[in-house]
Amino acid sequence: MKIATHERASGASASVPVAPPASGWQARLRLGFTRDGDTTRLTDRSHVGPLRVQKSLYPEDSAICHAIVVHPPGGVAGGDALHLDIGLGEDAHALVTTPGAAKWYRANGKVASQDTTIRVGPGACLEWLPQETIFFNEAEVRLHTEVDLHPTARYLAFDVFCFGRTHSGERFERGAVSQKSRIRRDGRLVWFEQGRIAGGGRDMRSPLVLAGRSVCATLVAVADVIPPTLPALLREAGEALLAADKVDNGNNTDDANKTNGQDAFGVTLMKHVLVVRYLGNSSETARRIMTRAWQTVRPQIMGHDATPPRIWNT
Repeated sequence: MKIATHERASGASASVPVAPPASGWQARLRLGFTRDGDTTRLTDRSHVGPLRVQKSLYPEDSAICHAIVVHPPGGVAGGDALHLDIGLGEDAHALVTTPGAAKWYRANGKVASQDTTIRVGPGACLEWLPQETIFFNEAEVRLHTEVDLHPTARYLAFDVFCFGRTHSGERFERGAVSQKSRIRRDGRLVWFEQGRIAGGGRDMRSPLVLAGRSVCATLVAVADVIPPTLPALLREAGEALLAADKVDNGNNTDDANKTNGQDAFGVTLMKHVLVVRYLGNSSETARRIMTRAWQTVRPQIMGHDATPPRIWNT
Protein backbone atom coordinates (compact mmCIF):
# COMPACT_ATOMS: atom_id res chain seq x y z
CA MET A 1 0.00 0.00 0.00
CA LYS A 2 1.57 3.29 -1.11
CA ILE A 3 0.71 6.08 1.23
CA ALA A 4 3.73 8.37 1.30
CA THR A 5 4.38 10.72 -1.60
CA HIS A 6 6.39 13.84 -2.22
CA GLU A 7 5.49 16.22 -5.03
CA ARG A 8 6.87 19.46 -6.44
CA ALA A 9 5.72 21.92 -9.05
CA SER A 10 7.40 19.81 -11.73
CA GLY A 11 4.80 17.10 -11.09
CA ALA A 12 7.43 14.50 -10.24
CA SER A 13 6.52 12.20 -7.38
CA ALA A 14 7.96 9.28 -5.50
CA SER A 15 6.23 6.74 -3.27
CA VAL A 16 7.41 4.48 -0.50
CA PRO A 17 5.38 1.82 1.31
CA VAL A 18 4.55 2.60 4.90
CA ALA A 19 2.79 0.21 7.28
CA PRO A 20 0.45 1.47 10.00
CA PRO A 21 2.51 1.71 13.20
CA ALA A 22 1.28 -0.12 16.26
CA SER A 23 1.08 3.19 18.14
CA GLY A 24 -1.23 4.78 15.52
CA TRP A 25 -0.91 6.71 12.29
CA GLN A 26 1.79 9.40 12.07
CA ALA A 27 0.46 11.53 9.21
CA ARG A 28 2.19 14.63 7.83
CA LEU A 29 1.17 17.10 5.15
CA ARG A 30 3.18 20.09 3.91
CA LEU A 31 1.69 22.68 1.58
CA GLY A 32 3.52 25.60 0.01
CA PHE A 33 1.79 28.32 -2.04
CA THR A 34 3.60 30.72 -4.38
CA ARG A 35 2.39 33.72 -6.37
CA ASP A 36 3.18 33.35 -10.09
CA GLY A 37 2.06 36.47 -11.96
CA ASP A 38 -1.70 36.67 -11.48
CA THR A 39 -1.95 33.11 -10.14
CA THR A 40 -1.37 31.50 -6.75
CA ARG A 41 0.02 28.01 -7.26
CA LEU A 42 0.44 25.06 -4.92
CA THR A 43 4.13 24.62 -5.65
CA ASP A 44 5.14 22.42 -2.72
CA ARG A 45 3.06 19.45 -1.66
CA SER A 46 4.31 16.48 0.30
CA HIS A 47 2.63 13.97 2.56
CA VAL A 48 3.38 10.91 4.64
CA GLY A 49 0.54 8.75 5.91
CA PRO A 50 -3.20 9.32 5.43
CA LEU A 51 -3.29 13.10 5.06
CA ARG A 52 -3.18 14.87 1.70
CA VAL A 53 -4.54 17.37 -0.80
CA GLN A 54 -5.92 16.05 -4.08
CA LYS A 55 -5.43 19.08 -6.34
CA SER A 56 -5.57 22.86 -6.58
CA LEU A 57 -8.96 24.45 -7.22
CA TYR A 58 -9.84 27.91 -8.56
CA PRO A 59 -13.59 28.48 -8.04
CA GLU A 60 -13.10 32.27 -7.68
CA ASP A 61 -10.19 33.41 -9.83
CA SER A 62 -6.58 32.41 -10.44
CA ALA A 63 -5.28 34.69 -7.69
CA ILE A 64 -6.89 32.56 -4.95
CA CYS A 65 -5.94 28.88 -4.71
CA HIS A 66 -8.35 26.59 -2.86
CA ALA A 67 -7.06 23.37 -1.31
CA ILE A 68 -9.08 20.65 0.44
CA VAL A 69 -7.22 18.66 3.09
CA VAL A 70 -8.37 15.04 3.07
CA HIS A 71 -7.95 12.52 5.88
CA PRO A 72 -8.99 9.21 4.23
CA PRO A 73 -9.63 7.20 7.45
CA GLY A 74 -12.46 9.62 8.25
CA GLY A 75 -11.64 9.78 11.94
CA VAL A 76 -8.75 10.06 14.39
CA ALA A 77 -8.15 7.34 16.97
CA GLY A 78 -6.00 7.20 20.08
CA GLY A 79 -2.31 7.22 19.21
CA ASP A 80 -2.82 8.95 15.85
CA ALA A 81 -0.76 12.11 15.28
CA LEU A 82 -1.52 14.57 12.47
CA HIS A 83 1.00 17.23 11.44
CA LEU A 84 -0.02 19.99 9.05
CA ASP A 85 2.42 22.60 7.72
CA ILE A 86 1.15 25.47 5.54
CA GLY A 87 3.40 28.14 4.06
CA LEU A 88 2.57 31.10 1.80
CA GLY A 89 5.11 33.09 -0.16
CA GLU A 90 4.92 36.78 -1.00
CA ASP A 91 1.49 37.97 -2.25
CA ALA A 92 0.06 34.42 -2.43
CA HIS A 93 -3.58 33.86 -1.42
CA ALA A 94 -4.87 30.44 -0.36
CA LEU A 95 -8.07 29.11 1.15
CA VAL A 96 -7.63 25.76 2.89
CA THR A 97 -10.59 23.75 4.15
CA THR A 98 -11.76 20.17 4.76
CA PRO A 99 -14.43 18.01 3.06
CA GLY A 100 -16.40 17.29 6.22
CA ALA A 101 -16.41 17.18 10.01
CA ALA A 102 -13.29 15.89 11.77
CA LYS A 103 -14.16 13.03 14.14
CA TRP A 104 -12.00 12.28 17.15
CA TYR A 105 -12.91 8.83 18.45
CA ARG A 106 -12.85 7.45 21.97
CA ALA A 107 -9.34 6.83 23.22
CA ASN A 108 -7.79 3.38 23.41
CA GLY A 109 -5.49 4.40 26.22
CA LYS A 110 -3.50 6.78 24.01
CA VAL A 111 -3.75 10.49 23.20
CA ALA A 112 -4.56 11.61 19.64
CA SER A 113 -3.02 14.87 18.46
CA GLN A 114 -2.90 17.47 15.72
CA ASP A 115 -0.08 19.99 15.29
CA THR A 116 -0.61 22.80 12.78
CA THR A 117 2.15 25.18 11.74
CA ILE A 118 1.34 28.17 9.52
CA ARG A 119 3.63 30.78 7.98
CA VAL A 120 2.29 33.66 5.89
CA GLY A 121 4.73 35.88 3.98
CA PRO A 122 4.68 39.53 2.87
CA GLY A 123 1.36 40.65 1.40
CA ALA A 124 0.03 37.08 1.49
CA CYS A 125 -3.45 35.98 2.65
CA LEU A 126 -4.39 32.67 4.24
CA GLU A 127 -7.89 31.49 5.04
CA TRP A 128 -7.79 28.37 7.24
CA LEU A 129 -11.42 27.21 7.44
CA PRO A 130 -11.81 23.58 8.53
CA GLN A 131 -15.31 22.23 9.02
CA GLU A 132 -16.50 21.32 12.49
CA THR A 133 -14.57 19.09 14.90
CA ILE A 134 -16.51 16.45 16.83
CA PHE A 135 -15.05 14.98 20.02
CA PHE A 136 -16.62 11.61 20.80
CA ASN A 137 -17.19 10.65 24.42
CA GLU A 138 -13.96 9.33 26.01
CA ALA A 139 -11.74 10.99 23.38
CA GLU A 140 -8.30 12.12 24.57
CA VAL A 141 -7.13 14.91 22.26
CA ARG A 142 -4.29 17.45 22.07
CA LEU A 143 -4.47 20.32 19.55
CA HIS A 144 -1.60 22.75 18.97
CA THR A 145 -1.52 25.59 16.42
CA GLU A 146 1.38 27.96 15.72
CA VAL A 147 0.95 30.87 13.28
CA ASP A 148 3.71 33.24 12.16
CA LEU A 149 2.68 36.28 10.10
CA HIS A 150 4.63 38.92 8.24
CA PRO A 151 3.51 42.45 9.26
CA THR A 152 1.75 42.86 5.90
CA ALA A 153 0.19 39.38 5.87
CA ARG A 154 -3.50 38.75 6.46
CA TYR A 155 -4.94 35.73 8.24
CA LEU A 156 -8.52 34.55 8.72
CA ALA A 157 -9.45 31.30 10.46
CA PHE A 158 -12.31 29.69 12.31
CA ASP A 159 -13.10 26.47 14.11
CA VAL A 160 -16.22 24.82 15.52
CA PHE A 161 -15.81 22.37 18.42
CA CYS A 162 -18.59 19.91 19.31
CA PHE A 163 -18.27 18.04 22.59
CA GLY A 164 -20.17 14.78 22.19
CA ARG A 165 -22.69 13.82 19.53
CA THR A 166 -25.86 15.46 20.77
CA HIS A 167 -27.89 14.34 17.77
CA SER A 168 -27.18 10.76 18.88
CA GLY A 169 -27.88 11.55 22.52
CA GLU A 170 -24.18 11.25 23.44
CA ARG A 171 -22.59 13.68 25.87
CA PHE A 172 -18.91 14.32 26.49
CA GLU A 173 -18.84 12.74 29.94
CA ARG A 174 -15.31 11.30 29.95
CA GLY A 175 -12.05 12.10 28.21
CA ALA A 176 -10.28 15.43 27.73
CA VAL A 177 -9.44 17.99 25.05
CA SER A 178 -6.33 20.19 25.39
CA GLN A 179 -5.76 23.12 23.06
CA LYS A 180 -3.00 25.66 22.57
CA SER A 181 -3.02 28.36 19.91
CA ARG A 182 -0.42 31.08 19.29
CA ILE A 183 -0.32 33.77 16.61
CA ARG A 184 2.75 35.94 16.12
CA ARG A 185 2.88 38.99 13.89
CA ASP A 186 6.32 40.33 13.01
CA GLY A 187 7.65 38.01 15.73
CA ARG A 188 5.41 39.50 18.41
CA LEU A 189 2.72 37.50 20.13
CA VAL A 190 -0.73 38.94 19.27
CA TRP A 191 -2.95 36.01 20.23
CA PHE A 192 -2.50 33.21 22.75
CA GLU A 193 -5.08 30.80 24.04
CA GLN A 194 -4.77 27.52 25.85
CA GLY A 195 -6.94 25.31 27.98
CA ARG A 196 -8.03 21.83 28.87
CA ILE A 197 -11.60 20.64 29.11
CA ALA A 198 -12.27 17.38 30.93
CA GLY A 199 -15.38 15.48 29.96
CA GLY A 200 -18.10 15.66 32.60
CA GLY A 201 -15.93 17.95 34.73
CA ARG A 202 -16.54 21.41 36.13
CA ASP A 203 -15.14 23.01 32.94
CA MET A 204 -18.19 21.77 31.09
CA ARG A 205 -20.42 23.60 33.57
CA SER A 206 -18.32 26.61 34.54
CA PRO A 207 -19.67 30.01 33.34
CA LEU A 208 -16.05 30.86 32.47
CA VAL A 209 -15.72 27.90 30.08
CA LEU A 210 -18.62 26.06 28.38
CA ALA A 211 -21.35 27.02 30.88
CA GLY A 212 -23.20 23.76 30.26
CA ARG A 213 -23.17 24.11 26.47
CA SER A 214 -21.78 21.51 24.09
CA VAL A 215 -20.62 23.63 21.12
CA CYS A 216 -18.14 26.49 20.91
CA ALA A 217 -16.79 28.31 17.87
CA THR A 218 -14.13 30.95 17.30
CA LEU A 219 -13.13 33.13 14.35
CA VAL A 220 -9.82 35.00 14.47
CA ALA A 221 -8.73 37.56 11.88
CA VAL A 222 -5.36 39.32 11.85
CA ALA A 223 -4.49 42.19 9.51
CA ASP A 224 -2.53 45.43 9.41
CA VAL A 225 -5.78 47.39 9.21
CA ILE A 226 -9.14 46.17 10.52
CA PRO A 227 -12.03 48.61 9.98
CA PRO A 228 -13.46 49.77 13.34
CA THR A 229 -16.97 49.38 11.91
CA LEU A 230 -16.59 45.59 11.61
CA PRO A 231 -17.66 44.65 15.19
CA ALA A 232 -21.00 46.42 14.78
CA LEU A 233 -21.62 44.70 11.43
CA LEU A 234 -20.75 41.32 12.93
CA ARG A 235 -22.95 41.80 15.98
CA GLU A 236 -25.89 42.78 13.80
CA ALA A 237 -25.41 39.76 11.53
CA GLY A 238 -24.92 37.36 14.43
CA GLU A 239 -27.91 38.56 16.39
CA ALA A 240 -30.11 38.27 13.30
CA LEU A 241 -29.02 34.66 12.77
CA LEU A 242 -29.61 33.74 16.42
CA ALA A 243 -33.06 35.33 16.36
CA ALA A 244 -33.97 33.37 13.23
CA ASP A 245 -32.69 30.13 14.77
CA LYS A 246 -34.78 30.64 17.90
CA VAL A 247 -37.89 30.93 15.75
CA ASP A 248 -36.97 27.81 13.81
CA ASN A 249 -36.15 25.83 16.95
CA GLY A 250 -39.44 26.80 18.49
CA ASN A 251 -41.15 24.83 15.74
CA ASN A 252 -38.80 21.85 16.01
CA THR A 253 -39.83 18.90 18.16
CA ASP A 254 -36.32 17.42 18.23
CA ASP A 255 -34.95 18.45 21.63
CA ALA A 256 -31.38 17.76 20.48
CA ASN A 257 -31.68 20.60 17.99
CA LYS A 258 -33.08 23.19 20.39
CA THR A 259 -30.87 25.87 21.88
CA ASN A 260 -33.61 27.09 24.26
CA GLY A 261 -32.25 30.61 24.30
CA GLN A 262 -28.86 29.50 25.65
CA ASP A 263 -26.77 30.82 22.75
CA ALA A 264 -24.04 33.35 23.46
CA PHE A 265 -22.32 35.48 20.82
CA GLY A 266 -19.64 38.13 21.06
CA VAL A 267 -17.14 40.19 19.05
CA THR A 268 -13.86 41.76 20.20
CA LEU A 269 -11.48 44.04 18.26
CA MET A 270 -7.91 44.43 19.57
CA LYS A 271 -5.97 46.63 17.13
CA HIS A 272 -4.66 44.04 14.63
CA VAL A 273 -6.80 41.12 15.91
CA LEU A 274 -10.53 40.53 15.54
CA VAL A 275 -12.24 37.70 17.44
CA VAL A 276 -15.77 36.34 17.03
CA ARG A 277 -17.17 33.79 19.53
CA TYR A 278 -20.20 31.54 19.66
CA LEU A 279 -21.30 29.31 22.53
CA GLY A 280 -24.40 27.12 22.40
CA ASN A 281 -25.77 23.65 21.76
CA SER A 282 -26.14 23.60 17.98
CA SER A 283 -23.33 22.78 15.57
CA GLU A 284 -25.53 23.96 12.71
CA THR A 285 -26.04 27.35 14.34
CA ALA A 286 -22.31 27.61 15.07
CA ARG A 287 -21.48 26.82 11.47
CA ARG A 288 -23.92 29.44 10.19
CA ILE A 289 -22.54 32.03 12.62
CA MET A 290 -18.94 31.37 11.57
CA THR A 291 -19.81 31.34 7.87
CA ARG A 292 -21.69 34.63 8.13
CA ALA A 293 -18.83 36.16 10.14
CA TRP A 294 -16.34 35.04 7.48
CA GLN A 295 -18.56 36.48 4.74
CA THR A 296 -18.63 39.79 6.62
CA VAL A 297 -14.93 39.99 7.46
CA ARG A 298 -13.36 38.73 4.24
CA PRO A 299 -14.31 41.63 1.95
CA GLN A 300 -13.21 44.12 4.59
CA ILE A 301 -9.68 42.81 5.16
CA MET A 302 -8.96 40.77 2.01
CA GLY A 303 -10.87 42.68 -0.65
CA HIS A 304 -12.84 39.70 -1.98
CA ASP A 305 -16.47 38.73 -1.57
CA ALA A 306 -17.00 35.41 0.21
CA THR A 307 -18.90 32.56 -1.43
CA PRO A 308 -18.84 29.35 0.65
CA PRO A 309 -16.83 26.56 -1.01
CA ARG A 310 -19.02 24.02 -2.76
CA ILE A 311 -17.60 21.22 -0.60
CA TRP A 312 -19.36 22.71 2.45
CA ASN A 313 -22.72 21.81 0.90
CA THR A 314 -21.95 18.12 0.29
